[in-house]
Amino acid sequence: MESMGAKSVRAKRKEMLSEVSAENTLLCEAAWEVCNQVGGIYTVIRSKVPSMVKKWGDNYCVIGPYVHKDVEVEFEERQDLSDSYGIAVRRMRDMGIEVHYGHWLITGRPKAILFNPQSVNWRLGQIKYELWSHHNIPCPHQDGLIDPVIAFGELMRIFFRELCDVNNGEKRIIGHFHEWMAGTTIPSIRKEELPMTTIFTTHATMLGRYLAMNDPMFYEHLPFLDWQKEAQHFNIETQVRIERAAAHGSHVFSTVSEVTANECTALVGRSPDIILPNGLNIERFTAMHEFQNLHRDYKKKISRFVMGHFFPSYSFDLDKTLFFFTSGRYEYRNKGFDLTLEALARLNHRMHQEGIDKTVVMFFVTKRPYQTINPFSLQSRSDLTELRLTCKAIEKQIGERLFLDVTQRQDGQFPDLEAVVDQHLRLKLKRLQQGWKTKSLPPVVTHYMTPEAENEDEILPFLRNSGMINKKDDKVKIVYHPDFISGQSPLFRMEYDHFVRGCHLGIFPSYYEPWGYTPLECAARGIPNITSDLSGFGDYVLKVMPESQDKGIYVIKRKNRSFDEAANQLAECMLSFVRMGRRDRITQRNVLENLSDGFDWSYLTRYYDQAYSMAAERGKK
Repeated sequence: MESMGAKSVRAKRKEMLSEVSAENTLLCEAAWEVCNQVGGIYTVIRSKVPSMVKKWGDNYCVIGPYVHKDVEVEFEERQDLSDSYGIAVRRMRDMGIEVHYGHWLITGRPKAILFNPQSVNWRLGQIKYELWSHHNIPCPHQDGLIDPVIAFGELMRIFFRELCDVNNGEKRIIGHFHEWMAGTTIPSIRKEELPMTTIFTTHATMLGRYLAMNDPMFYEHLPFLDWQKEAQHFNIETQVRIERAAAHGSHVFSTVSEVTANECTALVGRSPDIILPNGLNIERFTAMHEFQNLHRDYKKKISRFVMGHFFPSYSFDLDKTLFFFTSGRYEYRNKGFDLTLEALARLNHRMHQEGIDKTVVMFFVTKRPYQTINPFSLQSRSDLTELRLTCKAIEKQIGERLFLDVTQRQDGQFPDLEAVVDQHLRLKLKRLQQGWKTKSLPPVVTHYMTPEAENEDEILPFLRNSGMINKKDDKVKIVYHPDFISGQSPLFRMEYDHFVRGCHLGIFPSYYEPWGYTPLECAARGIPNITSDLSGFGDYVLKVMPESQDKGIYVIKRKNRSFDEAANQLAECMLSFVRMGRRDRITQRNVLENLSDGFDWSYLTRYYDQAYSMAAERGKK
């Protein structure tokens, strides 16, 4: 028979559950990428934190694994273990578990709890057996990816069990788990009937990513796929079963876009209850009235690279040159690299046809295995620097001597400038000019990729077959940079953020992109961009921003369209942008920068509030 005390706690909890607020709720957001930068989830959580801390205060906490070798750079331990989180942590430490409690050193400084998965390695066999016997999730004997994830899930189960016990019904507990790597604990939480509610967010289904890379008719075939057969085919059955168990076991199942929602329905077997679009902390990108000046300054730096890369072979007017770029993981079809290349070839042809007196330099920035930077690129950059320093020396000498010559002249004639420059400087400049020039075409790739990577690469064969190899008469030039851009790069000598601000147009017509941060980051910086209606961001823009192309966000229609139709539309978009004058481009950047607040987390977290209210309602007993 239930005791009066238990009834009292249950009644109190039921009353408390009637309203979601920061005062009566402990909110824990768990992800494998907390304090551990691996992919896009890191950006989602990190950028959202300031808005979450502002609303939830000390009741908000993030949970992640203690696996990153440089975690101390992002994490600071705290000594005060007096709150509910701290007491649960202390209990786990008493069990011999390595758990860290402190603050993530990012804007907002949220409370953070990090578990070392190795703490429970000694009983991995038992954990795997329970996953199989209780939840029908088979696990391989030894797997470098799956083992730490399963251990992480078990540590979260222990933590939430202790937290629920410490809390004793005083406050609502909501656990929000991102992706399968954090969702492993949801089935166990539900089996133990812990007094808490759970939300599971998948940002991309495991199976969907694999299928999209290998099936050119992925969206057409989606309703008819056998998830188990396909998971076994790609050897990801464990991950897929964990993902499905988390989705079906959570009180609220969510994803980031309508595009991915349809994918979840087909591959996960449950339609999401709510869509949680991703945003950015726009304040981090805000440059106020300076963003146009920043574009100009960083464009000059990119121009220096372009001069060093192309001008030894031939030159073109940089005042009539536009810088386009795409970036992201090397997923040739998923990221739309194939469509971008085809559209660039058509753009090159159209610009020739119409006699457009402009040049487009297109940058492909992605990570590929490489051996070293192309020595030509390094040497050309070094020679350009030497040329510039020599010109500066001549400029200084001319300035001083020209002033003396003019003040002493009686005939009023303009001085002979060559005569006021020392012979050794003239000869040095001549030697540098001659040594810098080459009869070879500018290289397409800035690095020497490994033989394996080059053999598997799909960008290079397209460029060779289409003849887009940086010929002098090409209107569209290609720079393939198989490494992410950073301030340490001797080629650009600028951060990626600065590189983006210096470009004119970002191109991201993805085939498979559950959300898509790259076009969103462009928009936040006031840089026009192209996305697709198969990306979560593009689909969202179509719904909330009519006539988005006029505001600097172009959405290519790929749903139910052939590759040829999409390539034509993308080429037409780029051609339209090329035709624009400088004043029109400046106006478009101004409009886009002013619109970026609509993608700020302070606005988009309202969807999360709805999810938490939904979870609270479903968690009532």
